[in-house]
Amino acid sequence: MTVGRRTLLLGGFGALAATALLGCSVGTPPRPAELVLATGPPGAVYREIGAALAEALAAHLPDTRVLARESSASVDNLRLLTTGQAHLGLTTVDAVTEEDAYADAVAAVGRLYDSFLHLVVLESSPVQSLADLVGRRVSIGASGSGTEFTVRRLLQLTRVRFQEVLLHQAESAAALAAGELDAFFTLTGIPTPAITALAARHPVRLVPLPAEAELLADHHPGPYIPATIPVTTYQAVPPCPTVAVPNLLVARDDLAADVVEVVTRTVFTESRRISAGHPEARRINVRTGIATGPVRLHPGAVAWFRSAKH
Repeated sequence: MTVGRRTLLLGGFGALAATALLGCSVGTPPRPAELVLATGPPGAVYREIGAALAEALAAHLPDTRVLARESSASVDNLRLLTTGQAHLGLTTVDAVTEEDAYADAVAAVGRLYDSFLHLVVLESSPVQSLADLVGRRVSIGASGSGTEFTVRRLLQLTRVRFQEVLLHQAESAAALAAGELDAFFTLTGIPTPAITALAARHPVRLVPLPAEAELLADHHPGPYIPATIPVTTYQAVPPCPTVAVPNLLVARDDLAADVVEVVTRTVFTESRRISAGHPEARRINVRTGIATGPVRLHPGAVAWFRSAKH
């Protein structure tokens, strides 16, 4: 999906002007004329969480047009931020730390919840492990997604090779059901809408990745955590060992501290509203919010977390 075809969840998207932050009277925080939040693709938790957050922010920034922008997710969101096409974005920790340009241009609002790497096949598939994908047709996520980023890192370590296809979650689920794919990867919060919808129509399995999770954790210490997708996540799908990666909400480094303070307060005081329907996202809380690893906190986020201690 190209930039020109991306749609907005909450209205049309105009180019971000360098003068987006408007001056206000003395004693009141500055209010942006427009605030763009880069989210994710159809069928993704990022897109739904992002839309809910944008709606919540609109209530706290009444003079600001808050827009949730559809994207390919993590890496694409970082590009949108660094090129001035978004002010806020959702991303995985590993994607932020890959490029110095990202680390210099963005700062964390807070840690939200963890994404789990899924390898999805139809129940009748002969694929039982990562090695069984050799020679098969497999989606590794949309171009510029956190899924693509993490899967490519995994494939470098394992040297497993297959026919790579770049599709977002909803497209991957549809292609698997139609027999156009043998499997697809997705790195996402749980449950993710695309897999929930697929499992309701077709018997599916998640392929265990315990050895791969350990390999990632050993070779890239920090963001990768061996984890299990619980049995209750998807209809009739057994529990599955895999790897998890923390998700962050990040902001442009030059976004006004007063604005980021409002964003941070909204995220952590309205987390139940933002995470409605997404059990994993209900883990958003102040205690873990500051655990952003190597990604520095934005000064506005620091100010709110300090005030929240009192």
